[in-house]
Amino acid sequence: RARQQQEEEERKLREEDLTERRHVNTYISLWRDDPEVNISQVLQQCSCLEVLLEEVSDPEEAEKLQESFVNLQEIIHLKLNLAAEEILKAANKNIDPETENMQTVITDDNVTLCLWANLRKRMRFKGFHFEKAGLSFELPKSLAVKDVAIGILHTRYDHLSVLARMTHKATHESVWILSSPMRSKGLGGVASSVLEKKEILKVESDETQSTPGSEDGKVRCGRGFLSVLHHHLTESRLTEMGSDEVVDLLKYSPLGGVFYYGVFHLPPQAHLIVDSGLKAFPYTMTPSEKDKDFTSIYAGTRWVGGVMDLTYQETEAKVSFRMPSFRPFVLMQETYANLPFQSWELRALSDNSALFSISVLCCRAPQENLCMLQSDQRKGLAHILGRWMSRAALQRAMTKAGLHIFVNEHTDRYVHTCRKVTNPTTEHAAYQQMALLASACAFSWSKWNTQCGDEHLVMQVCEHLPPTAVPAGRWSLYLLGAQRVQRLEATENSETFSLDHHPDSEFHSTLVHMLRDTMSPDGAARTRESGYRFVEAVQSLLCSTRPLRFSS
Repeated sequence: RARQQQEEEERKLREEDLTERRHVNTYISLWRDDPEVNISQVLQQCSCLEVLLEEVSDPEEAEKLQESFVNLQEIIHLKLNLAAEEILKAANKNIDPETENMQTVITDDNVTLCLWANLRKRMRFKGFHFEKAGLSFELPKSLAVKDVAIGILHTRYDHLSVLARMTHKATHESVWILSSPMRSKGLGGVASSVLEKKEILKVESDETQSTPGSEDGKVRCGRGFLSVLHHHLTESRLTEMGSDEVVDLLKYSPLGGVFYYGVFHLPPQAHLIVDSGLKAFPYTMTPSEKDKDFTSIYAGTRWVGGVMDLTYQETEAKVSFRMPSFRPFVLMQETYANLPFQSWELRALSDNSALFSISVLCCRAPQENLCMLQSDQRKGLAHILGRWMSRAALQRAMTKAGLHIFVNEHTDRYVHTCRKVTNPTTEHAAYQQMALLASACAFSWSKWNTQCGDEHLVMQVCEHLPPTAVPAGRWSLYLLGAQRVQRLEATENSETFSLDHHPDSEFHSTLVHMLRDTMSPDGAARTRESGYRFVEAVQSLLCSTRPLRFSS
């Protein structure tokens, strides 16, 4: 009977999984057949699909929907390409009187599309800056007199990393990328290698059905921006590369989404001809167009082969560089650059209110289970500072902004600290008890935490009710172990560390019992009245950052 029940449950799970895939595939098919190319409606549909992408961001879950997931990405790009083509067909009706060319920026919360049409064909034309989007391009002289259009697509969501992990898992840890004579190891090469991993799922079967450059191949890959990728892919061959030429997506994270730069044939204007779609304009910088002298590459960058004249203007927060051809690129940053923490502090502000500070960042956790980020540095963070959101939403927003302070199962591989915890239960119990007492107590980093042994944790603790900074003389050191907690006689300013307990204190089994034994009536009342959502939010913040483990 038990076996029959188990088989029935497994059958239901399989049916639910199949139904989910059918729903996604049906949605994709219906939208692909929809002739609507209005850019506003296309962006609205893209936003709906991006919600689906977020829901299947887990690689194991994405593997079940692998084919649908890839089709989902392609249909988004295909619809954006069709909308861009429709705009460029009417470029001569929207000429800018100042530049005598056509340029436009269409944007929403997740996608920015910049289009420029070369209608004047001036030899002296150098480039254009899309002020609304903060993006620019330079045009080589050989293209300044051609019927070309420039398209810049910026997607703020990152779907390429999930696709790369899916491909990596499918190839059984064997990393393959596509290479060609034009292969770049630069900022463009970073995105290209990730994008190329995505195409591996199709290349092997496509190679037996179409030749490079065939029209059939273009139809399968879509048009516009995808045709640019397909042009590079069909001229490429599979080669196994060393680890130096592959980005470790566990150590590095895409910053700011993905940028697609493309140059296309300008569609014929004013009269209708055979519709062949938005064609990619094949262009690669010739040796005569390359400058003999290039500025030195910024010392902190990697994977920059093929990137020239790289400059960074810190005051304007502006990055500029040149590439030998139009291609996608991604800016990468080291995920764990903010770890280990130099210092941290958690202190009470009022009932169900606390302030969690890490270096220059502060995160307030009042209003039940909501958190708010505070920082003196506003550049690049203005859109998330001062906004109440859940801990999970705050983590996603900070990660998208390039502010990585949250740890995961891979952090130990890339963050080297002097602190090791042989019993994770002790650390987890500490965060639970800190959350229970957060409305009446203050907790802070201690330099002795790295010298107390792997079986113990040390931090500074005191009762603190007012919403002001804790006076320096109020702190006491506490030693936490698996079996007991004790107050230490040593202080943060002691010359040497000692395990001797404070003569006026007793041993306790937990930190909660230890502090409540000496807590004032007002403090004890505040901890008893703490809301469970507040406690949960504080504990979630502590467990996701693990300050007792990842602080130097």
